[in-house]
Amino acid sequence: MWKMDNEVCDQPRGKADKVCRSSCVAENDRNKPTYCVTDVPPWYLCVFLAIQHYLTAFGGIISIPLLLSEGLCLQHDTLTQSHLINTIFFVSGLCTLLQVTFGVRLPILQGGTFTLVIPAMAMLSLPEWKCPTWTQNASLVNTSSPHFIELQGSIMVASVLQILVGFSGLIGFLMRFIGPLTIAPTVSLIGLSLYDSAGAKAGSHWGISALTTGLIILFSQYLRLIPVPLPAYNKTKKLHTSKFLILLGVAVSWLVCYLLTLYDVLPSDPAQYGHVGRTDVKGNVLNEASWFIFPYPGQWGLPTVSLAGVLGIIAGIVCSMAESVGDYYACASLSGAPPPPKHAISRGIGVEGLGSLLAGAFGTGNGTTSFSENVAALGITKVGSRTVILLSGIFMMLMGILGKIGAIFATIPTPVIGGMFLIMFGVVTAAGISNLQFTDMNSSRNIFIFGFSMFSGLVIPNWIMKNPDFLDTGVKEVDQVLRILLTTHVFVGGLLGFFLDNTIPGTKEERGLLQWDKVHHEDYSTSVGTEDVYDLPFGITTCLSSQSWVRYIPFCPWRGRRSQYNSEDQNTSRSQGNDKQR
Repeated sequence: MWKMDNEVCDQPRGKADKVCRSSCVAENDRNKPTYCVTDVPPWYLCVFLAIQHYLTAFGGIISIPLLLSEGLCLQHDTLTQSHLINTIFFVSGLCTLLQVTFGVRLPILQGGTFTLVIPAMAMLSLPEWKCPTWTQNASLVNTSSPHFIELQGSIMVASVLQILVGFSGLIGFLMRFIGPLTIAPTVSLIGLSLYDSAGAKAGSHWGISALTTGLIILFSQYLRLIPVPLPAYNKTKKLHTSKFLILLGVAVSWLVCYLLTLYDVLPSDPAQYGHVGRTDVKGNVLNEASWFIFPYPGQWGLPTVSLAGVLGIIAGIVCSMAESVGDYYACASLSGAPPPPKHAISRGIGVEGLGSLLAGAFGTGNGTTSFSENVAALGITKVGSRTVILLSGIFMMLMGILGKIGAIFATIPTPVIGGMFLIMFGVVTAAGISNLQFTDMNSSRNIFIFGFSMFSGLVIPNWIMKNPDFLDTGVKEVDQVLRILLTTHVFVGGLLGFFLDNTIPGTKEERGLLQWDKVHHEDYSTSVGTEDVYDLPFGITTCLSSQSWVRYIPFCPWRGRRSQYNSEDQNTSRSQGNDKQR
């Protein structure tokens, strides 16, 4: 497609031809990444960008253990919180290495997922799991409590489903039925359902929370185009300055809290409002923490399993899989790679399942998924090299081993966390709603499905939590299953959206499926071959290519299958060209 000024030139003619072509080439040059997926930037640039990706994922990853700490009875056990933070960073780095090396093989970072936070919190809110009174002021909690080990076991068993769906190739079949009207309410309810946690932490000192929120908005929105003296590099500008970092908002608020503590501006009496804003509230955790921590499977105890917990986690995993598929296509487009073939997508989802299995075994209280924030960062840095993401994974593993790093993060004042949550969960909610751009929102059908799914996803869990005794079938296990599922907002809203979208009559265009597919099969500007990106490493693909049985394994690349994909891509491009001419 040719663009000149504000007009679209499908077939440039006459004198405008050269102008159109030059304009189009210039636009393609701007969108083309400086380093593509298979390129290896200079070592110093790799190090800098790896740290940048780590900082981009920092807020999302660290929020998960901080959210789960109260349900795990760790609200006053800062030392165990720091250990949990170290563990989730270590596992995120390990899963990133697995995904980039053996999974989808795109420069995509792995980390914790909020889709599993909601069912985990519903599980931890069961009456029989209420925290004992002695933990309310305790400084040390038994880390072998059932709060840890049963959540671990439920995540491990539920992740087996993701492994099977991925490596069996079923993900392609399931994606036929999951569209924007399923994803939109599911993802939006992740953010909306956490309003109570965000409000409680922000309300611990509204002044500090407002300062944190204001600084993040200032740095990430108003000043996002103004450079600051932080080193960056690309082939054209060489060494130059980069943009403001969102983390600056948290860092500045943290410093303000330290100064207010140093000069005793914040009250030292725990009973007074604003005391939790002090930086010395969480004790001497920095001195008590070890310099080195080596997370290992089963470190909290031998995992146990409950049926209710498994079903609740599965609801979150299904949503996570759908999000990841979209991230794969976006990452390929931004990193200069061809669209991922089916075997790469199957392998990516399967490796994410293995990552969730490892996360459950190590005891992060969560699973793993592709980080959309880091995919977006590829478009900003114009560096799509997977070498950078590999180095970022190694960097996260090192940060997970350094115990003092986790201890520092565990001492972030509560109102600063609350201000960060206000921004983060609001963005998650808006990201879910943005999926509606693919649908026809002038359709009363779509308005009904989205509105009813969203509202029911808020009302039903809220009512069940206020009336826990209503679900009484006489069978304890059944009651637990129903209570966890019906208090999980993403399950209620996502299930209703999925059912209504697939049963109420509507055209594919009206449902947004045509536009959804078009985005996934858009023209990719790339000079890299599919085999260079998505083949298995270390010559594994070459060894398997001579075996005829490989064609029956969905997650293995096969030469015959590749020619089939090339034919499909040519047919897709040809049909898109015909549509443009019409």
